[in-house]
Amino acid sequence: MANLFDVSLVFTQIPRILNALPVTLSLTLLSLFAGLLIALAVAVVKIAKVPVLGQLCTVYVSLTRGTPLIVQLYLTYFGIPLILRYINYYNGTAFNINAVPPMVFALTALALNQGAYSSETIRAAILSVDRGQIEAAHSLGMNTFQRLRRIVAPQAFVVALPSLGNSLIALLKETSLAFVCSVVDITANAKILAGNSYRFFESYCSVAIIYWIITFAIERVVGYAEKRIRIPENPPESSGFAKSGA
Repeated sequence: MANLFDVSLVFTQIPRILNALPVTLSLTLLSLFAGLLIALAVAVVKIAKVPVLGQLCTVYVSLTRGTPLIVQLYLTYFGIPLILRYINYYNGTAFNINAVPPMVFALTALALNQGAYSSETIRAAILSVDRGQIEAAHSLGMNTFQRLRRIVAPQAFVVALPSLGNSLIALLKETSLAFVCSVVDITANAKILAGNSYRFFESYCSVAIIYWIITFAIERVVGYAEKRIRIPENPPESSGFAKSGA
């Protein structure tokens, strides 16, 4: 009877699967960075209640959160070339649609998805900052950017960090769907190897181990960061503002 499960293969093929790890990590980090920028912009617009833009952001968040990520990946994979064809036709340009890297499609979908989900986290974190501190900073002559950088952003980051850490872990696992855009990440690489050896179960066990180790490392790093930057219950700054306002 043939060997139904090859334990040794699970571990021996991990180095070969890890050849695609830079793609997975690059896709994760770039999507996270772009997504946070989008999320911050959406959060600020919704807090400020900017006409028209606020409604557009609400529709964007609702649409993104209400559709599966794999559908969003397909939309970018087929939608971006369609947009480029439209631009070429009506503007006489000559964009080479076939030259667009598959990474662009996956990155666009993941960043937009991350931005929609993180926008509510960032908005709640910004609103959690004590208004008294913001008003005190305003009375000291700080402009909007200075208040955001010195008062709001540090405290909001502490509040949002646990949720953003969870979002990072979820984003890492969501990159496994990037193969639908022809991106060869570790999941797609494992599928290719399994197609050669017909050992699909072992290949996916190897992928599961890799994701688990990376996720465990992220959890430890985020947990350590939470302990290091935790806001004290009675920060000295609060007493300073009280004295200056007395």
